[in-house]
Amino acid sequence: MAERMKMSLERLNALLHRAHEVQVACLGDLMLDRYVYGDVSRISPEAPIPVMAARSDAVMLGGVGNVARNVASLGGHALLGGGVGQDAAAAQARALIASEGRMEGALVAFTDRPTSVKTRFVAAGQQLLRLDEESDQALSTADAEVWKTAALALVKRAKVVVLSDYAKGAITQDLATSVVDAARAVGAAVIVDPKGLSFAKYGAVDLIKPNAKELALVTGLPVTSDAEVEAALTAALQVCAAKAILVTRAGDGMSLAVRGHPVVHFGARARAVFDVSGAGDTAIAALALALGAGADLTEAAGFAILASGVVVGKLGTAVVTSQELVEYEMTANLAPTEAKLAGLSDAAARVATWKAQGLKVGFTNGCFDILHRGHIAYLAQARGWCDRLVVALNSDASVRRLKGETRPVNGLDSRALVVAGLASVDLVTMFDEETPIDVIGALQPDVLVKGADYRIEDVVGGDLVKAYGGEVRLADLVEGYSTTAAIRRMTGDA
Repeated sequence: MAERMKMSLERLNALLHRAHEVQVACLGDLMLDRYVYGDVSRISPEAPIPVMAARSDAVMLGGVGNVARNVASLGGHALLGGGVGQDAAAAQARALIASEGRMEGALVAFTDRPTSVKTRFVAAGQQLLRLDEESDQALSTADAEVWKTAALALVKRAKVVVLSDYAKGAITQDLATSVVDAARAVGAAVIVDPKGLSFAKYGAVDLIKPNAKELALVTGLPVTSDAEVEAALTAALQVCAAKAILVTRAGDGMSLAVRGHPVVHFGARARAVFDVSGAGDTAIAALALALGAGADLTEAAGFAILASGVVVGKLGTAVVTSQELVEYEMTANLAPTEAKLAGLSDAAARVATWKAQGLKVGFTNGCFDILHRGHIAYLAQARGWCDRLVVALNSDASVRRLKGETRPVNGLDSRALVVAGLASVDLVTMFDEETPIDVIGALQPDVLVKGADYRIEDVVGGDLVKAYGGEVRLADLVEGYSTTAAIRRMTGDA
């Protein structure tokens, strides 16, 4: 039975924080991915093929370059090693590397081949054609030696090494052996995204990450069920020296085989799939960063599943950011309203993430027992002063202490869901104390909001917020609306 990988937000943030210190050497077949976008409105009179009118194009690093892009976007430092030709595409690849903030390249100019370029023609969200301009012949002896020297120089600086093999000649058995030896000397882990009919050429690497099709090709065994995957993984470990194999199985998740241990299956994260292009690159980048940040293989697999679940919701050869992982983990498998509810520790983590993105966070609190027009206007005004608004609700016991034993009319769960359903509210938490001072201290909002029936100097937590540079604001009240008045009208006491 597949394990359900659910990483706590605190653990995820800690892993992402440590990832900033991880240097990953990404070595392998470098490519450029070009996308030409256009419209198709007719069939060619010359042949039964669509005629596409080009509108725009885009180019990005592909192959091992996409692994490096994902390492950088997730907060690590990518050391990108690969080969290019001596052509205009090579200059473009170098310019793309230079534009990345957390990536440096060590590209070798091969003398006998062009830069690999894959051009995809896309209309109405569908690929019509892919044009490959490349060579998959073996490197010349001279080019192979220069390439190996450049690759080993990067290995010496890395915490983790990724060998990204697209079967274009960059990853040979000799290179893999040399990389494993160099990595062992500096205590770096080596993981491989494989190609070909055998895993044996990679030697005693720490992890090989094939997809299900690649595992079936290498072993000649079916891989449609958990039992079949277990048999194939066992067979694959018997004919290679790798310490572990993690197979990615698309909608069926991943399965991990470690020598001497039972196979473990991890369920996929439910997500609408728009494009699987580059999902394997994202997965291996996430694996590398997690291992470099101190995670074990099980937790690293969970991190990779999370990252893959985000990237398949994007079009093209995309990357995933650390902020997207946190947002996805916060809201996975929740209805939009429920996703806004959080305990104090998770609320603090979300607020920290928003602040890291440069967003202004506002805070207010109250009972919000029977929601009325005054509440709506108050929260809308509060939201206008910030980018994200957090509302802290008094617990039921706290409301009773403030309002008497007949209150609240609606329990905390109901009040929280109703408030969270408002477009002006981004996050709802609760507190049981007399005042929200502890919540304010934990969240440290940029803007503290209370009603205009208060004076600025009387707002609980105001001094704290102003001390660290925040501001306190008073929102207008809509006259004639209150929960107490609503209850009186219902009971006939008005």
